[in-house]
Amino acid sequence: MHYVYRLRSESQPEQRYTGMTGDLKARLRRHNDGAVPHTSKFRPWTLHAYFAFPTREQASRFERYLKSGSGRAFANRHLWPGQPG
Repeated sequence: MHYVYRLRSESQPEQRYTGMTGDLKARLRRHNDGAVPHTSKFRPWTLHAYFAFPTREQASRFERYLKSGSGRAFANRHLWPGQPG
């Protein structure tokens, strides 16, 4: 399985991160260990949501969609309403 996930920073709750991985537990560990430069300054992170897909291609398309303007609007309206982008 391949996962698209959303993280929320515990230290700065307004910070969010959306990514994709084949190993969700290991990827969260890397974010919290500071091994991902883009997220290291907002540690620690908690898993807010994830979506499982049978192929990497499907997961990649969904991740790209969530990171687009219309995908962010959809997610904010339907997946995690009332929370910062």
